[in-house]
Amino acid sequence: MKLQPFTVLLAITAANATKINPLHIKRQATASSSVSTATSATVAASSVSSSSGTSATSSSTTGISTGTTTAVGAPASATWGTSYPPLSQISSGMPSEVTQAVTTTYTAGASPTYYSGADPLPTPFVFNAADWPAQDKLPDTSSSEVQEWMEELDGWDIPDLSPTVDGTCVSDPANVANASARGWWTCGGYTRDTDITVCPGKPMTWGTSFDDGPAFYTTKLLHFLNEQNIKATFFDVGSRCIENPNVLIDEYMSGHEIAVHTWSHPHLTTLTTEQIVAELGWTRKAIKTILGVTPTTMRPPYGDIDDRVRAISLAMGMVPIIWTRTPSGVSFDTFDWEIPGGVVTSEASFSQFEGILGNASTLEDGFIVLEHDLYEQTVDMAIGYTLPAALNHNPPFTLEPIGQCNGIPYTNMYVESNLNTSFPIANGTSDGGIDTDGDGTGDAKSKNSTSSASTSSNGGSTQHTSLSIFAMPLLATLAALVVAL
Repeated sequence: MKLQPFTVLLAITAANATKINPLHIKRQATASSSVSTATSATVAASSVSSSSGTSATSSSTTGISTGTTTAVGAPASATWGTSYPPLSQISSGMPSEVTQAVTTTYTAGASPTYYSGADPLPTPFVFNAADWPAQDKLPDTSSSEVQEWMEELDGWDIPDLSPTVDGTCVSDPANVANASARGWWTCGGYTRDTDITVCPGKPMTWGTSFDDGPAFYTTKLLHFLNEQNIKATFFDVGSRCIENPNVLIDEYMSGHEIAVHTWSHPHLTTLTTEQIVAELGWTRKAIKTILGVTPTTMRPPYGDIDDRVRAISLAMGMVPIIWTRTPSGVSFDTFDWEIPGGVVTSEASFSQFEGILGNASTLEDGFIVLEHDLYEQTVDMAIGYTLPAALNHNPPFTLEPIGQCNGIPYTNMYVESNLNTSFPIANGTSDGGIDTDGDGTGDAKSKNSTSSASTSSNGGSTQHTSLSIFAMPLLATLAALVVAL
């Protein structure tokens, strides 16, 4: 029996998996709100302009002034009168500000101008509950869509690994003992060559990203990023995409990279293979429906990934991206997500980030940090403190989206504009496309006809001849080895 490329990859890299002491604290579940609430909030936000030319005054020595934002109807304690609060006032009990409108409203047929080969935006998204799984819940795996997406795994060796107990280390000693063999990142920091965890060969470069949106305060972040000419990677949750489609469009059209972050934000290693496929597939479909493009990258929630999750992601045409850990076990996690829950203070979170910058300045490669745009507190931390701290560092850090800092062209971040001949390799339909919408026909087709048309829906007889992800030399060598076998 011929070995599949991923089997060879695992065999070669098992001994070289990077082991780092874990630093895992479970994040609170993503906030849930109804589509109707999101719609009303968007309408309200579009009628309110919260920006002015008044200079910001802040207790922070690292903040960048971005104008005045005053909370309408906020309690008297909201007296900072700036675009972000003083660090000491960013907390779980802080008064909420009015959400900002999207930076620009785009119409169907508009195309991004920052990369060639971009398809135009499709017709405006209209939410119909019957078309989608329940938000923030595991999708039903018996749906016709999931059954179609399961065929993308044909021809791939999906490791026969049992689900973990709850995705954490404390509750699962048996799987912790086997963490190295299964490549479990959560418990041991084990990675594979298919994971993106740094910006290779780019010291003092921050691969900038935000998780869990698009959310109500993402627009505030987008205004700041536009003003500072910063591009980032957004790891978007499917449930949030259908809730805030215009914010997703604003992210994409503003030049930021869009990636998959699952439908309901679970620990992926705890799920069955069918559930993992459903989580990735429905999010991919939501992004495709709203933007007209299919991402080629993903991030597992909580960084919870093992070799089974990796194989499924790769088979569906998505490269896993995590965040940086140093060999000594330092996780480049700001823990900003613990501020809204009152678990840590903003001062403690920022102190953690300053430690990250200190560690990053000693690395030979650039780094990837975990930050979030789901909550107002996390957005304020980013625009008022963490991003300015990196920009004002001596010497300053270069901020780039993760694809860019890995030398990946914008075209290759999406299937429809991908020009790479060896990725993505996913099992598509008989007409050569990836069945993103799950109706049995290929709707996501690469501009390069040889990059995704080599497999078919009966994929059991298909032998993949390459696992070269975005033409990374090491994986190209492994692919050549597979062909030789």
